[in-house]
Amino acid sequence: MTPAGLLVMLFSVGTVTSLFSWCIYKVLTSPGESDKLHAVELHTPDMDQPD
Repeated sequence: MTPAGLLVMLFSVGTVTSLFSWCIYKVLTSPGESDKLHAVELHTPDMDQPD
């Protein structure tokens, strides 16, 4: 592998690793996010019919 190829590879792997780490950090450290979650009520028409 040429030095230029190695440099490009290290840059791209470092960028993806940094972005992944930042996303994980933001998800784990955001306060009050559970207040913004909304439940989805799964109700289908066949639930109204008696068995």
